Amino acid sequence: MKSIHWNKHLAAIWRASQQKLKAVDDVDLIDIDSLLGIERQKQAFCQNIEKFLEGQPVNHVLLWGARGTGKSSLVKAALNRYHAQGLRVIEIPKDELRWLIDITDEIRLLDYRFIIFCDDLSFEEGETSYKELKSTLQGSIEKPPENVLIVATSNRRHLMPEQMKDNQDARFVNGEIHQSDTIEEKMSLSDRFGLSLSFYPLSQDDYFAIIDQLFSGKNIKDKKELHILADRFARERGSRNGRIAQQFYNAWEE
Repeated sequence: MKSIHWNKHLAAIWRASQQKLKAVDDVDLIDIDSLLGIERQKQAFCQNIEKFLEGQPVNHVLLWGARGTGKSSLVKAALNRYHAQGLRVIEIPKDELRWLIDITDEIRLLDYRFIIFCDDLSFEEGETSYKELKSTLQGSIEKPPENVLIVATSNRRHLMPEQMKDNQDARFVNGEIHQSDTIEEKMSLSDRFGLSLSFYPLSQDDYFAIIDQLFSGKNIKDKKELHILADRFARERGSRNGRIAQQFYNAWEE
């Protein structure tokens, strides 16, 4: 594995074709104050990060919910805010989780605090790569590294597909519902994330607040007309979120 100069580089990405970490020279850093409509999530996430940097016990984090609502951006914003305190980020694709333990072995003794970030994490029926993730989250005979925090984003709360047939084996015993083994297995992975933060589509007011923020440097004479156009743009795409607001800004013609 290629050595990364962590005093210089804030982040790295696992490159499967080369089976090594690649230093990120141009990190996409985001101002956390620019993330609107997710104040509760920002507060809980940052509190967890601050405890992590202080060496206190913390929970691995699952950011789940509607697309385009700031889940991935929150990780970038945390790196921007806390990198001077020794926070670093390693991004690994879901399909390469088999390398997760090897990566943590390399960084276990370093004097930095690492977020290992897996974006858009979910598993389909028959996939087994989640087992490597479970081992890192919970540890095996070897304690999990104290300087590693797993952060994953997903559109699924339980990371794995949930089907009606999974409930058919549930049993009713002495007044209690006992879930089927299939459901227990599917929930066991998400249960290992001690901090689970949900993200929902933005309200119209929050969406317009993001629009106003993006256009703050432009000479907009009719803000009401701008909001009408931004709302129409969002309706055509069937969603109202920060990503759609950015796309509307990108498509804007003076």
